[in-house]
Amino acid sequence: MAGVSFALVFFFCLYITKGNGAGCTGSYGRVTDVQTTGAGLRTAKAEGLKSGGVQASAIIAEKDLRNMNKYKTKIAAVSRRTGIEEAVIAGIISRESHAGAILKNGWGDHGNGFGLMQVDKRFHKVTGAWDSEAHITQATQILCTMINDIAKKFPQWTKAQQLKGGISAYNAGIRNVQTYERMDIGTTGNDYANDVTARAQFYKKHGY
Repeated sequence: MAGVSFALVFFFCLYITKGNGAGCTGSYGRVTDVQTTGAGLRTAKAEGLKSGGVQASAIIAEKDLRNMNKYKTKIAAVSRRTGIEEAVIAGIISRESHAGAILKNGWGDHGNGFGLMQVDKRFHKVTGAWDSEAHITQATQILCTMINDIAKKFPQWTKAQQLKGGISAYNAGIRNVQTYERMDIGTTGNDYANDVTARAQFYKKHGY
């Protein structure tokens, strides 16, 4: 969630504080059905890569795989309760914190983002330890709310499109998602949903 402008953070706050993610229904589309362009050049270069794309996202995700596997049991438990695929949760964990590798005492985003999935303390009362199942549950429930609100906003979209839109909104808020094609404009790196879904597709192929 790091890097969101003040205006976007404001709108993000308005939308995600409603119930803090309650109401996961277990029907959120499959990440393998999501069309994605992968990481943008800015994100890729920050990871030491020369070009972006789906392959760049896979390379980044693979670097995080060993650390990610430490949390696989917790991710699986949260996935069963919420209906969000394990791979999607792992994709967000990779993007937000490199599976915890870049956090300092569990914190990122200049001390505002908490835990593996970077729940913003300015808008949520953070739950559990930074790497706990409770934390992953809270963050995934926030994602559920994003997907549900995108589905209400764009009922004509497919489940896969709504899933991708919800991932984009997890970073930059519901108001930022105006069209399917440009949903990532305004997200961190202007590629958040595309990168996360590409990473998630990698994790789907590796047991998540």
